[in-house]
Amino acid sequence: CCPGVRKMIGTQREVTAKRKDGSTFTCRLGLSETKESGLICGFIRDLTSEKAAEAAIAHEQQLLTKILDASFDALLVIDERGIIQKVNAAATTVFGWSEAEFLGNSINIIMSVAEGKKHDLY
Repeated sequence: CCPGVRKMIGTQREVTAKRKDGSTFTCRLGLSETKESGLICGFIRDLTSEKAAEAAIAHEQQLLTKILDASFDALLVIDERGIIQKVNAAATTVFGWSEAEFLGNSINIIMSVAEGKKHDLY
């Protein structure tokens, strides 16, 4: 077959497919070659519901960010180890660190040494 197709065997990629009625949808295309016959098989999985779920999650995250940023008070969300997972705009203003500087760091960065030691004991 075509050299370009052979390069794609064993890989997957997202493509846009077209139905008989002309409507399009995002799908995952994977190609594999059968050993005995040399035929190339295309496997297509419709990603419509997955894309819709991803869009809904992204919308909810944007809404949550807007709600958190509407607060005048600094808000920091940490995990069970005290690592900062989320901050609002007020936290960046109050403490002077950017969101990127906060995320992934210990909550201790906003505490005095003495308070940080206490926090680690909780």
